[in-house]
Amino acid sequence: MGKTGKKFCFFLTLLLFLLHGTVPASGKTRSFERCCCEQEQILQIPATWNALGRIATGPTASRQDRPPAKDVSILIDTTRRTLTVLFDGRPHRQYPVAVGRFETPTPLGSFRVVRKAMHWGTGFGSRWLGLDVPWGLYGIHGTNKPWSIGSYASHGCIRMHNRDVEELYPLVPVGAQVIIIGNPFTYREPPFRDLRRDFCGSDVMEVQRTLTRLGLFKGKTDGTWRWDMEESVYRFRAMHGLSRDNVIDKPAYRALGF
Repeated sequence: MGKTGKKFCFFLTLLLFLLHGTVPASGKTRSFERCCCEQEQILQIPATWNALGRIATGPTASRQDRPPAKDVSILIDTTRRTLTVLFDGRPHRQYPVAVGRFETPTPLGSFRVVRKAMHWGTGFGSRWLGLDVPWGLYGIHGTNKPWSIGSYASHGCIRMHNRDVEELYPLVPVGAQVIIIGNPFTYREPPFRDLRRDFCGSDVMEVQRTLTRLGLFKGKTDGTWRWDMEESVYRFRAMHGLSRDNVIDKPAYRALGF
């Protein structure tokens, strides 16, 4: 096959991915990693995402020859530790990042950039993009520990090389969507922590969503276990013959289907 034919096949494959979310592979459709998002949607990420990221960082994607985007969004994959900038839904650039440690995981879901600042504070590098996570202060920022990039190292924020966050900063407006994917349970070690009153995190949010679908929880699904979640947990445990306790433990996880 000549160079023209190869280029045609490549761009046809990329077009199929962008339009339909699938990439042909040996006559079959590749499976995608599934993840829950804020609006109860399922986001799918292709197995070839890293390859697309390399394309997105190539010379054809430089800031000089890309037209202005009407919509800029960010996709962060906590499993692969990558941040991908999307222009009008298409991958533009991809960067390596550090995400939260197992005991302080990065929040998962769909959020928005609500503030931007330069030289925001010690340890946050040269740029800060704050997110509207309901249960804490989290953001995308630079770092004075560049060796941590590519690992699970932060208190939940997304760390970038300063040169990368400085390139990202002018591209992303306040209000831009930031989707963070991963598994809220197997992300950490051990995978399932016992959840109780005043706990917060992506795992609490998934429990709230499940209790809401079961008609047991009427409160705000925001990832924070407040007083209004107590009775829902008591009722759920009683329904499944579990001891009366305000805890989501291993038996409760099993009953929830997690």
